[in-house]
Amino acid sequence: MSKIPEGSELDEMDRALLRLLQADGTLSSSALAERLSLTVTPCWRRRKRLEDLGVIRDYQANLDRRKLGFGVLAFAQIGFGVHAGDDPDNFEKTILALPEVLSCHKVTGSADYVLTILAADLESYGRFVENVLRRQPGLATIQSSLALREIKAETRVPV
Repeated sequence: MSKIPEGSELDEMDRALLRLLQADGTLSSSALAERLSLTVTPCWRRRKRLEDLGVIRDYQANLDRRKLGFGVLAFAQIGFGVHAGDDPDNFEKTILALPEVLSCHKVTGSADYVLTILAADLESYGRFVENVLRRQPGLATIQSSLALREIKAETRVPV
């Protein structure tokens, strides 16, 4: 993702608006305007501008995974034997379609990718590893780590 185009820098009002929306994405333009001491139209314009610039990508609700039956949060480090060819690209395409994979990052170091994966329990995570990850062409290593306790899980960007 590229930076904000020159001449489109964020001012403190934009940053305040972003902090409010990260805390509560359901805020209406009138509620935002009231909290920012603006009128509704300028507030809506700021919000729309931030959306158009891609600073605001989307809106979502943050769900409690445990209450929805996902008791296991796993981190899988994936390594490929050969980095050339189509295998890594095909792997990325496959991962994009898997709802259990919350995030996938191409990284430096001993692994090529780090995935964050949800599963109902250890048995279902094991099935995911066997039936999905191990069947990916070119994959050489999978190293899993399981979250024992979640200390911080934040999606908010400091603005």
